[in-house]
Amino acid sequence: MSIRRAPRAVLLASCAAAGALVLSGCTGEDSGKSGGGGDTNFVTDTGGISTVAKGKRTAPHKLAGETLDGAQLDVADLKGKVVVMNVWGSWCPPCRAEARHFAKVAKETKPKGVEFVGINTRDANKGPAISFEKDYGIEYPSLYDPAGKLIVTGFPKGSLNPQAIPSTIVLDRDGKIAARSLKALDESELRKLVEPLIAEK
Repeated sequence: MSIRRAPRAVLLASCAAAGALVLSGCTGEDSGKSGGGGDTNFVTDTGGISTVAKGKRTAPHKLAGETLDGAQLDVADLKGKVVVMNVWGSWCPPCRAEARHFAKVAKETKPKGVEFVGINTRDANKGPAISFEKDYGIEYPSLYDPAGKLIVTGFPKGSLNPQAIPSTIVLDRDGKIAARSLKALDESELRKLVEPLIAEK
């Protein structure tokens, strides 16, 4: 009996841990005050938005791949622009709550040198994600990252990395990580994240 129960107990514990990660990943709440560990140079305000001073920012690793519409995109090619990267999934209620705000701000800030890029994750196929973009008027591209590989490997340890779904990471014009939010954003909060970087010289 004990031989049969042990593997089942391990399996149940593993499933419970995985379930907890999924549940904590898609929330509308703040998800902590620090990045990937180690000695960090960023500050988190009470609204859950973290920023890094200009001289202390780091660049992400390679963030490139196929978009939902089948094109190839490398975020490094957008250097010289302020880049807003939003990690989302069509299955995520807070992602739906913030989507219309992202669509609006993306259109209005593009003439100011801002590019939006989505990172779609945990959608097993592209269909629901493409429908999501149509429903919410999302016109900017999204990298298709169903297994979360870009999320895990794309950001250096100790940097402002995505730790929840949704997460939003903003790169400055030098292609370096300048700000992050670990919660769903409304229009005002999104502008608060982006506008200081538009104003930077």
